[in-house]
Parts: sequence; structure tokens; C-alpha cells
Amino acid sequence: MIFKVISVCVLLLAVVVALMLGGVFDTAPEPPEYGDGWWGKGERPNTPPDESIVPFEVQLEQSVFNDLKSRIRNTRFGEGLEDSRFNYGVRPEYMRKVAKYWLSSYNWTKQQEEINTFDHFKTNIEGLDIHFMHVKPTLKAGQKAVPLLMIHGWPGSFYEFLKIAPLLTKANDQSDVVFELICPSIPGYTFSEASHKKGLDALAVARIFDKLMKRLGFRQYYIQGGDWGAYIITKIALITPSSILGLHSNMATTRVPFQTLFLMIGSYFPGLIFSSKEDQDKVFPAGEKMADLLLETGYMHIQATKPDTVGSALNNSPIGLAAYILEKFSTATDAKGRDMDDGGIDKYWKLDELLTNIMLYWMTGSITPSMRFYKENIANSFQEPFYKINVPSAVADFPMEFARTPEPWVRKQYVDLVQYTIMPRGGHFAAFEEPQLLADDIRKFVTAVELRTKTP
Repeated sequence: MIFKVISVCVLLLAVVVALMLGGVFDTAPEPPEYGDGWWGKGERPNTPPDESIVPFEVQLEQSVFNDLKSRIRNTRFGEGLEDSRFNYGVRPEYMRKVAKYWLSSYNWTKQQEEINTFDHFKTNIEGLDIHFMHVKPTLKAGQKAVPLLMIHGWPGSFYEFLKIAPLLTKANDQSDVVFELICPSIPGYTFSEASHKKGLDALAVARIFDKLMKRLGFRQYYIQGGDWGAYIITKIALITPSSILGLHSNMATTRVPFQTLFLMIGSYFPGLIFSSKEDQDKVFPAGEKMADLLLETGYMHIQATKPDTVGSALNNSPIGLAAYILEKFSTATDAKGRDMDDGGIDKYWKLDELLTNIMLYWMTGSITPSMRFYKENIANSFQEPFYKINVPSAVADFPMEFARTPEPWVRKQYVDLVQYTIMPRGGHFAAFEEPQLLADDIRKFVTAVELRTKTP
């Protein structure tokens, strides 16, 4: 039996090697076209679009806040199982604690004031009012700001970048590079208007955000993202590579040709796929890794199929919404949280900052349209061709990320990989959880790319 397995694997490996030598991995389809779209209500008007950029302030009406408190007070809590932890989801006992804190200690006014210390704007693109936070640095004489578009994911928001923004807009001892940050909200998330039509996927959002940058006067700029942000920035690099100075991702979602075959072979003979034990451990045993991923991605299947159904519940219960989002911050920060009474939330996070992110979803009623982004993207992603990214790129590999991609596979897709950093700690919400680590890695990458242009 063992001899048969070895024979089959050797045969499959020979096929892969032959394909590699034949140049199969070096070919890629033409990138998608830039295109255009209209996501507003009704038909696109014949009049010229309004391209004005309007200042915006985050403001929660008192009536909305009073309604929120009433709903929290009237929550009907369940009863948790004896000896259960977060492995059944967020414990009802923990949510009672959250409700009490939300009502008696959480200070929205303070959080709102902090958000509004940054400049916010809205502008209409392809029929949608797009919100963005714009953070400009204070420059020394002769100093130039580097434009950086940073894109959040789900269930995050632009709020993830409040802690990293001051770190990036000031020079440090290692580099004089300072950034001018543009942090937009994905359409349907918090203050960006949701699409009124089906089909608004990552490619459309990539185009909208590139139009935003051009409207702000940036012909070329850097891009950064994790989660959906990582997916969107790869689309930007595909449709308008000449606009992109460099791409930095803290979640490499690379797929390589014949990946399933590699996974099958590597599950028995990992050394045939990766020489490094560290790389092997990121991927193998494939079955065990996949099973663990499936345990934590039930939400993804729901949101990629029937987002409006669960959205009806979450949009009406603040405690339900909080439980749904907090559970993601638990396991995406550290999977061991599912074996803890508090999900590890109290260990890694301040409840105030997580509740503020939840408040942004609640006050805008945006949980349902935010989840629709999964339906618009995931079904088509399985048929997506293997595209190569040719712009200068960097990947920050955080150890607690859901799925980690070894550097050799990253290099298959990001052909000009300037930097691949194995981070000492941190998980999925890197900018929110480990802002200093991520800021340092972004600055190191951009400094290296900028040096290229200065070197004759």
C-alpha cells in the first residue's frame, strides 16, 4: 500500500515538474479591463457627475442612541452550556458583561470626538457617496509626503487605522518617509453608501478607489490592505499597474497553479514542496489545516449565499450584532480564544475600541450590505484565473492569521516581491492590533522601493 502511494505521488510530482519546465507557471491571462459602472439608484443620469469633495463629520443622533440603549436593556439572553467556552460561539454570560459595560461605562461621545480629530470627506463615484478619512502629515522643509491608500476588511472599518495613522504620518529614526493616508470605507460599510444594484465586487471597488485617488490628485500611489482590503488592492494593481508605486499586504491570499495537487503531495511528502520546515508547517498537513479553517468560516458560507437573512437579525439586535462581530475578533486574533471564557478578547483588546467599531455598523445600519460583499465575490473567485502581480510588493506574515502563505508561493504571484516579513506576533486585524509592527514594515518596504527610483 505504501509503495502504491509513493508511486502515485512520484508520478504526480513528475507531471508537475514537467509542467513547470514547460513554462505553465510562467503564463498568465490578460488582466481584467478597467471598465466602468453605475451603482446608484435607477439609471445613470445624462448630466455631468458631481465630483465635489465634501467635508463630513461623524455624528450620532441622540434619538438613535436612546433607541440603542432601549434595545440593549430589552435583550433576551440565552443560557450557556456548562463548561462551554467560545468553541460554541460567544458565551451568553460574556454578552451579559458586554451589555452591562455598554450601558454603564462605554462613552460614545469620547469615541466620536476621537474619530472626528481626523478629517473625513465624502464624494460621489459611480453613483455612490464614498466616505474616506484623509490624514495629512506635517512636513519639514523639502520633505515630500508619500500617498498611501489603506483599505480595511470585514468586520472592520476605517476605524482600524486610527492608531496606525499617527505612526505613518511622522518620520522615525529609521526613515524620513512620511505618508499621506487615504482610508476609504468600502461601499456598503459604515459611511460609504451601499450599492443599489447586484454585482458590486472587488474589481468594481478597486476601480472606485482608483478614481478616488485620481480625484484627490494622486496619479501614482502606494496601496495597503488586509482581509478584503488585501483582495481589493490586488485588483487595483491588476487594472491600473502604472498608477501603483507599490503594494503591501498583511494577508496574502495567493493561489498557485495546481495548488490542489501540491497540497495532496505535500500532505505525504512536505519536503518535496517546501524545503523550509516553517513553510511546511504553514500549509501541511493540508487536511488538518483545512478542517481547522472550516471550523472558523461558517459565517463566510452564510454571507456568500444568503447574507440578507442573517442581516435581518443583526440589524435589529445590537447585542446580536456585537456577538457576531466580537466572535470574529476573538478567533481571528488568536484561534486559542475558542477555548477561553472570554474568547481572549479581554487579553488582546480594549472593549471600548471593539464597541466603537460595532457602533459604526449599528448607527449606519450597514451590517447587511457589508456581508453582501461576500456573495458578490466568493462564487466567482473559484473560477478566477491565476493572475500575476507585477508591481513592487511586500507581504507581512502575521503568525495568528487564518491562513498563511509561504514565501515561495507568494513569489509565484507577486513576481516583484521586495519584502516578505515573518512578524513576531499578531493576527488578522494587524493595523488595529499591532499598529507599530505594521507601520514599521510598511515604511521599510516603501523606503526600499523609493531607493530604487533614486539609484541610477
